[in-house]
Amino acid sequence: EMLQGDWSSDVCSSDLLSRNNQRMNAGKKEMVPVTRDYTVNLHKACHKVAFKRKAPRAMDVIRKFAQKAMNTEKVVIDTTVNQYVWSKGIRNIPRRIRVRLARKVDGEGEDEKTFYTLVQVVDVPHFHGLQTKTVEE
Repeated sequence: EMLQGDWSSDVCSSDLLSRNNQRMNAGKKEMVPVTRDYTVNLHKACHKVAFKRKAPRAMDVIRKFAQKAMNTEKVVIDTTVNQYVWSKGIRNIPRRIRVRLARKVDGEGEDEKTFYTLVQVVDVPHFHGLQTKTVEE
């Protein structure tokens, strides 16, 4: 006879684990090099930040955005991004910035590639109506 809480004899635990792993890996896609243009709203991200921390915080926001959007730990920010953010001083940062995020191959280790993200400024006349756009190189 089987007790109510005893289900271990019915289903093999390793079978459960392998099924669980298949489910977890089903949604993951292969990482490939890609380049996209994004608009980052610095005004919203740096609201209620002390004046002397606004430009440094904006740089942190851009780095975090790139990590999340491109799913890479390593982010290389071009000097033009820094110049654009700091162009009006430490406290009057630009409201928005149009950035080109390029996921590139960093190196090929043990049976998997590692990637980094390169962040560059895209000069646009205005931000109205702009959406995320994939760039073909």
